[in-house]
Amino acid sequence: MSKQHMANQVENVAKIFIIDDIPENLRLLMSLLTSCGFKVATATDGQMALAAAKRVAPDLILLDIMLPDMDGYEVCRQLKADSETEAIPVIFISALSDSLDKIKAFDVGGIDYISKPFQSEEVLARIQTHLDLRFTLREVQQQKHLLEVEKAEREKTEKELSRYQDQIAGLLTGQLLHPRAFSNIITQDERMKSLFQYVEALSCSSEPVLIVGESGVGKELFAKAIHEVCTPGQPFVAVNIAGFDDNMFSDTLFGHTKGAFTGAAQDRAGMIEKARGGTLFLDEIGDLKLSSQVKLLRLLQEKEFFPLGSDQSHNVDCRIVVATNVNLKQKVDEGTFRNDLYFRLSTHLLEIPPLRKRKKDIPLLLEAFLAGAAQEMNKKKPTYPPELLILLENYSYPGNIRELRSLVYNAMSTHQSRMLSMSSFKNSIGHSDSMTIEAIATGQDEITYPEKLPTLKEMSDLLVSEAMRRTKGNQTMAAKMLGISTPALNVRLKKSKNEGI
Repeated sequence: MSKQHMANQVENVAKIFIIDDIPENLRLLMSLLTSCGFKVATATDGQMALAAAKRVAPDLILLDIMLPDMDGYEVCRQLKADSETEAIPVIFISALSDSLDKIKAFDVGGIDYISKPFQSEEVLARIQTHLDLRFTLREVQQQKHLLEVEKAEREKTEKELSRYQDQIAGLLTGQLLHPRAFSNIITQDERMKSLFQYVEALSCSSEPVLIVGESGVGKELFAKAIHEVCTPGQPFVAVNIAGFDDNMFSDTLFGHTKGAFTGAAQDRAGMIEKARGGTLFLDEIGDLKLSSQVKLLRLLQEKEFFPLGSDQSHNVDCRIVVATNVNLKQKVDEGTFRNDLYFRLSTHLLEIPPLRKRKKDIPLLLEAFLAGAAQEMNKKKPTYPPELLILLENYSYPGNIRELRSLVYNAMSTHQSRMLSMSSFKNSIGHSDSMTIEAIATGQDEITYPEKLPTLKEMSDLLVSEAMRRTKGNQTMAAKMLGISTPALNVRLKKSKNEGI
């Protein structure tokens, strides 16, 4: 989409308010936006921004987090607390890249988050998406007061307006409007709940959604949740495109007409047609061939496609959600994934955290998998020793939730007594009769050291303390984790206690 086309899409020129204290960032963003025809106002600190927001009356705010007098989160909170500015969409644009920073941005009322350094195409695409939503809301409100429309059309308009307002309210209050859509995702993690709110917020948009995360984290479950929020009751079509060559990709998605190629004995509808009115989910998008990437990009831009062997175009009438477990930015740098396609797909980006970052979910998942396995195998759901949770919470799960489920089902297949045995878990995880640091370290955050290094004795005490914390005071398991005997650990604990006295 050209810059001129972006500016021409709105009847009145949109006003963008940039809040950033770095002159270079302000110049870059001002140059980019004014070249697209937008009006631009700026502020370099929080107090100045809050004082000017009502006077400027912007259509959208670009807000940095690191400001000299207050952080961007507080600026956003105060904007959302004021009835005159609460409806203005706020996009955070910051060099902070930690997922917790992004979650906090949504918690205080932000509608999107762009990481620095940013790409011009990405900034323009995100702005366009949220301006579309804002101007749609404005147009609907005007039409309600100025136009007489047929009853069915008026009800549809009011329903769309109500849906958008409810989603904004849901973001502000932290409550889900469609909890049933997320019922298959077992979690009590706050980051996951923030992703649920984001899914509800983007349901009004027709733009594609990119879901990223390690293998086994539940990307397809999120795709189905998006579908249930956006197009409930309509078709959900999932396609794993790993290993597809260009012809297979085209035939699978677009379909073909009779005689299009050898063996095409009759017309066959593609997956896009089968997903009409609903959602098309493309998994393993990172494996897509470059030649097929061109076709997908055109599909997203033009909203139309041609079945193989046909010169008759068909319109796209489905939500497109894609997922990958690979780093697409890295593939862009390597030249194996198109930069323009990446930005087109990542207008709405969901990053699913791995299970090792969601340890509080393990007890819930364990209970759910035990119940499911017991039902499938016609067995009574067993109890399990407390040590099992300690073992599971100190494992890194390279296969994530899928791996945990496999561990539980494997243990249930050989289960006979009332108490679930830990031996199957130990053998599968690789612990056998000992639980070593090497077995639990994979995927954990790297150790960082202060400028002044601790002494060996201090490090020894810290390791003992951390092992006791991880095992919830279980000396036997803590000793195995540290690679020492239980009596030796007991001696160290007594010595530390005496020295503390």
